[in-house]
Amino acid sequence: MSTWRTSPSSEGILWVSWLLRLPQLCSTCVAFSLVADMGTLRGAIGNWSMSFWCVCFAMTFIIALVECCRHPSSFPFFWYNISVTYACYAALICLSASIIYSITYVQFVPYGPYRDRAIAATAFSCIASVLYVIEVAGIWDCYELKEIFFYVHTRRSLLKVLETFVAGVIFAFLSNTSLYLHQPALEWCVAVYSICFILAAVVLLLNLGEREYRLPVPFSIYQLVLSLLSVLLYISALVLWPLYQFSEELGGQPQRPSDGDCRDKLTYNMCAWDQRLAVAVLTAANLLVYVADLGYWARQVSVGTEDQPRDS
Repeated sequence: MSTWRTSPSSEGILWVSWLLRLPQLCSTCVAFSLVADMGTLRGAIGNWSMSFWCVCFAMTFIIALVECCRHPSSFPFFWYNISVTYACYAALICLSASIIYSITYVQFVPYGPYRDRAIAATAFSCIASVLYVIEVAGIWDCYELKEIFFYVHTRRSLLKVLETFVAGVIFAFLSNTSLYLHQPALEWCVAVYSICFILAAVVLLLNLGEREYRLPVPFSIYQLVLSLLSVLLYISALVLWPLYQFSEELGGQPQRPSDGDCRDKLTYNMCAWDQRLAVAVLTAANLLVYVADLGYWARQVSVGTEDQPRDS
């Protein structure tokens, strides 16, 4: 197992985290409370954003409670990798909630107290995102990187975090099952997102638990095959999803409608056409991440620079 640098100690690293825990809890709680206080006017987008802030608050509280009740020396090393990996996800979650909530809801709210609450909630969500980024950067500075393997700051880790996060946002839009049910090609796309998410999550867990070198094949080969498979699957989704959603010949809708939930004013649900477009854009974005991942592992295999297992 890797060793700690003598200064700062593990207690110092926890102090870095603790200095940010309370502001993180307060900012996510305030954002949640402001939107919850809007009652039924918050709509589906408000409920969706509230669920994100609630998850961040709950997970941060659990991590803080665990760290408060146990002595730093009793934590296994991978705990710090897990907690900072969560901070990466929380930063992305709060940032995406801020962007989506402001674009799809805040700009359509009439001027008044409800608009002020929505703007304040967005601001506190942005603050929370910044605080989680500061946590990752702060703990990074507390590690002696030549002596301690900190997985979340490697390129392959950041790519896996992005792959799983973008897939999670896609799943949030796919909660509207009317977007793809009763159309086999679109159901295949949903299966692609699920399969690739599971594969990326398994690899991420193997690395966080430092179990990647116990596989029966070299980890670089294993990752190269999975990345190539994921790229091929995402290419199929990138072709089929826009084709069946926006091609009129195949039953799609090429133009954004101007009625129902797609009117340019405040509605209680997100426009279904916008959800289709969001999934198409996120599919293209995640494909680029998988291509970068494939390029990384192809280089590792070709030049033989794969990280070697570390002492347990």
